[in-house]
Amino acid sequence: MTGSSLEPADEGFDLELAVSTLASNSGDVGLMLKLLARELSDALGPRLAVERAGGLLRRSEEVRALQVDIDSDVLRAELSGGSLRCTIGHSSGGIRIRSEQVDMATWLMRLLGALKSEAQRSEATRQALEHLMIGGTS
Repeated sequence: MTGSSLEPADEGFDLELAVSTLASNSGDVGLMLKLLARELSDALGPRLAVERAGGLLRRSEEVRALQVDIDSDVLRAELSGGSLRCTIGHSSGGIRIRSEQVDMATWLMRLLGALKSEAQRSEATRQALEHLMIGGTS
């Protein structure tokens, strides 16, 4: 990433640095999920599913799970008992062919990599990715 903007074809966008920055700024995984949900909701629309804590009568801002459908992957991060369970499901022709559990860094790397690729075609995704990296700590 150079300067204050993320150029769509910018190979200088370092995914490993972005992942470590996002993870370190989000020591509280619940806060990280909330940040991702907020920043990605406009860019991803219905491809982003957010499950919030609370019940029928009480809606919470706390994010319990986040699921992103991007390319042929379904990336899901679910907070359970203070720990984060991350999975990546792979599909072909609309049929899920496998799912694997991964660590948070691997999940973030895959998510940010897919977003970086999509940002080359979508201004909304480019802006969301840029804001996650520049303004994501606010």
